[in-house]
Amino acid sequence: MPRPELSVLEKPRSYARWALSQGINRAVLSFASRRGDPLAELMWSRGTPNYGPLRARGQLHLNPFMAGTVSYAAANEILRSSDFGVGDGQGELPAPLRWLLAKVSARDALGPVDPPSMLAVDPPLHTRYRKHVSKAFTARRISSMAEMVTAVAGDLLDQIDPREGQVDIIEEYAAKLPIAVIAELLGVRDSDRADILRWGDQAAAILDPGLSWRDYSEVEAAMRSLHHWFEDHVRRLRADPGDDLLSALVIAGDLDDIELHALGLLLLAAGFETTVNLLGNAVAALDAHPSQRSLFLEDPSLADSVVEETLRWDPPVMATVRQAYAPTSVAGVDVAQGTAVAVVLGGANRDPLVFEDPDTYDITRPNADQHLSLSAGAHFCLGASLARLEARVGLRLLFDRFPDLRVRGEAVRRPTRILRGYATLPVAL
Repeated sequence: MPRPELSVLEKPRSYARWALSQGINRAVLSFASRRGDPLAELMWSRGTPNYGPLRARGQLHLNPFMAGTVSYAAANEILRSSDFGVGDGQGELPAPLRWLLAKVSARDALGPVDPPSMLAVDPPLHTRYRKHVSKAFTARRISSMAEMVTAVAGDLLDQIDPREGQVDIIEEYAAKLPIAVIAELLGVRDSDRADILRWGDQAAAILDPGLSWRDYSEVEAAMRSLHHWFEDHVRRLRADPGDDLLSALVIAGDLDDIELHALGLLLLAAGFETTVNLLGNAVAALDAHPSQRSLFLEDPSLADSVVEETLRWDPPVMATVRQAYAPTSVAGVDVAQGTAVAVVLGGANRDPLVFEDPDTYDITRPNADQHLSLSAGAHFCLGASLARLEARVGLRLLFDRFPDLRVRGEAVRRPTRILRGYATLPVAL
């Protein structure tokens, strides 16, 4: 499918969208980082997150632009409090700038952090959307999907030839497993999966703060491609619905096309990004900790523990942003209405007040599942149980088939800051 081109009239609007949603953040983070602000340094750096300097500033750090926390107690409080919300997906922007951004928005450029995505709306609208989708993620439905996930993972492993000696486990396995599962939920044809995977991977960078104009243009182009694909896909499902989630939502008729696109994009982004990063991060963590790898090989029933400790120690999403909707206080610190707060999930997961020896990767940790990597409160990850299922099954089958699997060659992290995962992870089988 050819990538849709911007019209001459649309290019200035696209630049305005970048300036408001990314350019301002880019300037602020760059400036504050150069001045040594620990929150800005953490959010701006592409390297391994260093939570220590921000933790040393107390439970809640305030700078002239926003606030931030790596405290578990403060993060948990903010995520669950009705005094905070997602701020239309741009909680770091003042309300007038969010209004202006909405004025220059384009229907075919809306991403997973733009309304009406569930990531960008608060109750009661968020509650309405969540109710429509939640039927796909009931405990009974997830349990019934275990057989399908196992079959898909087995088929993918069958396609990996151990005689090749070395393969990129992201490209050949970790990326293909979640896209196959999400394709089932969305009714995606086999012939479309490669395009969806490529566009989704390109569009995911929109979660990062401060993209350059060039990077933003590529991201927006990928999102437009996805929207145009969804438009055709929804039309097909109306004419010939299947038994997938998106067909059910189309048939119900309670959501308009923009809302259907938003839900589809969110399921694609969240369902893919969380799981591919989780699988890759787990393989890398086990390889870097031979004693933990040996424990898992000796007792595959520890797969659940591997998943939870990986989510805690190296989460797929490092941070999220909330905005104070009313004057309030967090951890005894006054927070003015309109203040944006970066809730650094990765830092909260390493709070020594909650997790003993938090920087150590330990798959026998008794409270690993108390991490905040899947958020909390109203925006707790709807697909958490599915992501856990895919990762648990995917890891267990991978190491059962290739128990001698070890990372070899250069493992390359993705260039994104908020999404934490591997672009390539070469392994010897």
